[in-house]
Amino acid sequence: MIGYGEALAILRKATPPPSVCRGAPIAGQFLAEAVVSREDLPPFDNSAMDGFALRVGVGGTRAGLKFEVKGAQAAGDTATTANGGAWEIMTGARVPEGLDAVIPVEQVEVLESDRAGRPQRIRLNADVPQGQHIRTRGEDVSRGEIVLAAGTRLEAAQLMLLAALGVAEVTTVQAPRVALINTGRELVDDPGRPLASGQIRNSNGPFLAQRIVEAGAELVLRETVSDDADAFIAALQRALAAGARVVLSTGAVSMGRHDFVPDALRGLGATLHFHKIRIRPGKPLLFATLPGGQLFFGLPGNPVSSAVGLRFFVEPVLRGMLGLEPEQPLRVPLAASYRKHHSLRFLLKGRLAVDADGRLRAQILQGQESFRIAPLARSNAWIVLDEQAQDLPEGAFVDVHGLGHLQAPQLKGWDP
Repeated sequence: MIGYGEALAILRKATPPPSVCRGAPIAGQFLAEAVVSREDLPPFDNSAMDGFALRVGVGGTRAGLKFEVKGAQAAGDTATTANGGAWEIMTGARVPEGLDAVIPVEQVEVLESDRAGRPQRIRLNADVPQGQHIRTRGEDVSRGEIVLAAGTRLEAAQLMLLAALGVAEVTTVQAPRVALINTGRELVDDPGRPLASGQIRNSNGPFLAQRIVEAGAELVLRETVSDDADAFIAALQRALAAGARVVLSTGAVSMGRHDFVPDALRGLGATLHFHKIRIRPGKPLLFATLPGGQLFFGLPGNPVSSAVGLRFFVEPVLRGMLGLEPEQPLRVPLAASYRKHHSLRFLLKGRLAVDADGRLRAQILQGQESFRIAPLARSNAWIVLDEQAQDLPEGAFVDVHGLGHLQAPQLKGWDP
């Protein structure tokens, strides 16, 4: 049995490098290369207001001055050069060459208009400094600037920026392809089917399938098989045929008579790197590499044990396959003292919350047993206590992780 640090080192060494591709940017992708802007943003000086563009010079101009209106510029109009006077201008319109400030329409008195209602002469009702209400070319982004770093996840704001800069293609990391096999003749997949004696519903399947996708991977196969080595091997072959580079199974990895996964893997020529970790829950976890180089994780069958296996063993590998740096936990003080009776690494269901005094605190929830799902549904974080930790007083700092490696803990209400 090895410690978590040793297991993590083995996993990182076995993690394959990211696979990359080039194409249109899509939400959820991770950049494999930085994006360098080939354009200025804004691409030209434009007005931030509906009003009148003027030439005021370095010293600006004062209220009370009168101007003849020489022209008008609307959004979408091409470049033009001003021949003096004021120019009526709309928000987003290109500022005519030779003008260097905009006064809002609310700060102008129209003295004369033509028959169509277009202003002909105006008076300024406010001082106008040079540059007022003009968005200058390249003020947001300059040509040649790195706008998105490698490793950035593309979400709505990033897609907006790429669209504004005319970036039609980016180099991204291909989502790792993952397969999930749940084992156990007691498992029932159909939630509407009545349970027979000795049966339970398959809760690991939907949980892990969703978490795999939320971790940035592509789920290429999900199956449930009985406690039968031949059925398991057949499902594993289907997973590999579907292109899985990472395969997860749940159940059949402990020491019981029906725990066939380790022997089945050896029979296939797999290399078992570790089996059993000094953690709670999830100690029987297994990691192997298959003859084709694919990675295999055998997760324990208890629901919270399988959740721990995914979060703290599989997700670090997926993170590496996505080209991301190892994640760093938050360090948060405990809301209450905690007694730790074993020299194991504890991975606990928790809540990150703000107490009545406005202080951020980590709460360890009741119901830490590996079969108890309800506390996991109430949690918003994992609280991690290392092997050396013993009894911890209130206020002791602990490591806090999000429910997934791409999720920061979302604060919930205080739970006294």
